[in-house]
Amino acid sequence: MSGASPAEIVRFAAGAIIAHPLRSGLTSLGVVIGVAAVVMMTSIGLGAQKRVTDTISGLGSNLIIVTPLQPRTAGGVMGGAGSGQSLSDADTVAIQRQVQGAAAVAPSVTGMAQVTADGANWNTSIVGVTPEYLEARDLTVASGRMFDDRDARQGRKVAVLGPTVVTQLWGEADPIGKRIRIRGAPFEVVGVLGSKGQSSFGRDQDDLILAPLETVRSRIIGRRIKADSVQTIYVKAVSEEELGTVQEEIDAVLRAEHKIQPGEDDDFQTQNLASILEASRAAIGAFTVLLAAIAAVSLVVGGVGIMNIMLVAVTERTREIGLRMALGARRRDVLTQFALESVALSLVGGLIGLGIGLLGAAGIAAIGNWPFALPVWAIPVALSFSSLVGLVFGAYPAWRAARLDPIEALRRE
Repeated sequence: MSGASPAEIVRFAAGAIIAHPLRSGLTSLGVVIGVAAVVMMTSIGLGAQKRVTDTISGLGSNLIIVTPLQPRTAGGVMGGAGSGQSLSDADTVAIQRQVQGAAAVAPSVTGMAQVTADGANWNTSIVGVTPEYLEARDLTVASGRMFDDRDARQGRKVAVLGPTVVTQLWGEADPIGKRIRIRGAPFEVVGVLGSKGQSSFGRDQDDLILAPLETVRSRIIGRRIKADSVQTIYVKAVSEEELGTVQEEIDAVLRAEHKIQPGEDDDFQTQNLASILEASRAAIGAFTVLLAAIAAVSLVVGGVGIMNIMLVAVTERTREIGLRMALGARRRDVLTQFALESVALSLVGGLIGLGIGLLGAAGIAAIGNWPFALPVWAIPVALSFSSLVGLVFGAYPAWRAARLDPIEALRRE
């Protein structure tokens, strides 16, 4: 008698699975949990990477940020706050003149203050800047204008408001030409910035007021810093390829300006956003792989569960196997049937786990305002790996079933 046809093998395997629905479901549970965990962990990791990328990119493109550092004492201890040499206007001018690859150089100082206008008030960041700040930070003016160098030289008290400040003080009304008071000083509103929305970390990027650098230093911050000090210098390189060169040139210029001798530590630091972004992506990528690897342990546990249940199935169906082989079924037919059953259980579990994982990842993204992201390879890899688990862990039970002696199998009770 010839062996069973492929259609008969599939029918026998499906019948065995359907005959015990509860057991089949519990057998697949480990794979369901494993695949769902892998999909969710991968999505969370990629979402974290996207959040960091969006946050850093929101600071501006091709950007280098220069900030002061506190000097170290003879014992190697960092000096106290305010003991370091601040960046100054002279540093800004030196970078503008000597760094060829700098497209925009924008010094800034920042302070917090209560702002009042037409009976309303709001606490916000007051940022003292030069007109180049817009280009350096990739900002736009939605209405009105940005103050210019003449406004700065004349010491005019003019301000460009972020959309959040406008909403809090006037609602939907046009603020251009109106006056606000910052620490008692009147400022004329000359422009409104284009909206950038919340950063990926929840910070409102529209909650700020820009005003001329010298005006903010004298009227808002006052004696807390030196008259010519700046807290940050934003330098935009002409292209991403020039970032490294521009950063090296800035370091050389500032070391010369601050008269730092060879071997001495810098009293400033330069941060290249491209390198920060690359380092963040590498760290989050490694963390994602670790999470996915831990979650994949569930798949192995699920595979062990499939092996156990299939071994039990072989024992329970010994007489059935013996009868089929006595009627002409070949050993490879029995081997194929049991292997097909284990792969089917694992694949169905993978499909269910995939659905749960996608829903879980989307739910986490919605609840935590987290970017939902999933790599294109995640779905085929998850399903392929779940099928592989079923094949590997179902191989031994299938081999054991195929090796049964038909006469001995028929004698089993």
